[in-house]
Amino acid sequence: MKKKFVTGVLMAGAMALVLSGCSSTSSTTTAGATTAAAGKVITVGFAQTGSESGWRAANTESMKTAFSEANGFKLVFNAADNKPEAQIAAVHSFINQKVDAIVIAAVVTTGWDDVLKEAQAAKIPVILEDRTIDADPSLYAAWFGDDFNKEGKTAGEWVVKTFGSTPTNMVVLEGTTGSSAATDRTTGFNAAIKGSGIVQLASQTGDFTRAGGKTVMEGFLQKYGKTIQLLFAQNDDMGLGAIDAIEAAGLKPGVDIKIVTIDATKDGMTALSVGKINYIVECQPLLGDQVAKTVKDVLAGKTVEKMQYGVDGAFDQAQALAALPTRKY
Repeated sequence: MKKKFVTGVLMAGAMALVLSGCSSTSSTTTAGATTAAAGKVITVGFAQTGSESGWRAANTESMKTAFSEANGFKLVFNAADNKPEAQIAAVHSFINQKVDAIVIAAVVTTGWDDVLKEAQAAKIPVILEDRTIDADPSLYAAWFGDDFNKEGKTAGEWVVKTFGSTPTNMVVLEGTTGSSAATDRTTGFNAAIKGSGIVQLASQTGDFTRAGGKTVMEGFLQKYGKTIQLLFAQNDDMGLGAIDAIEAAGLKPGVDIKIVTIDATKDGMTALSVGKINYIVECQPLLGDQVAKTVKDVLAGKTVEKMQYGVDGAFDQAQALAALPTRKY
């Protein structure tokens, strides 16, 4: 009888260990799953590119609002000043702080594998926001942002519709070299204008900044002068900087040099409304709510779509005038 009792105790103990093992495996799928399930504050590290533009400022504000204490979050924020090495260092710091999740708006597409593997080993899920990266997709849970290729294509389609097969001299202000926004917008735009009369005189990065756009455009004007008929700026801020350079050269932006940009920030839309820019393709920066929801879903163990796109529009002068009174950014 005693032997049977001991055997029963041992069997019960073994079953408890098995059940405990199963339970442990399930609860540690991500480091934040237990936090999410318990309804505790979710600590999120957000690695932002920097503060290079009006778009970026609106994006940062949207993220800070969405990841607020009122919504159940503690946000650890870092802006990398468009320096890839500083951004990767920030993500290392988030991992060391044992945050529940990490959100990254990548400065450039490359160089992410090692730190993402470190986050994965620490069971900290990573969600990408705004820009994409070239890393193994298994290293991040999801991405939410805008379709940069489509934005470039839409801008290019307007150019073809406006100029057709008429020989037209164009200069391009590119975004940050190596960023998915710059690369994809270039690809989409070039595909759209292929076979048209557009002649690209020069293309150079202005790093998505107003100052950069002005400096590069000054160089274009010194070299090509009044032969420039069209400017494609890959964001509003570079386009606005270029407008300053064009006006300083005694030319009329939007008239002597047609201008198409991407973003549709308030400043850009204002320039469009008065005819200094001719067409703007929207890149929607208010992604915070969608990203915050994705973070909560991932931590709760829910299945989420790997790639999630925002909805963008496009504006001519009349449409800008109509949209400006209620523009949120």
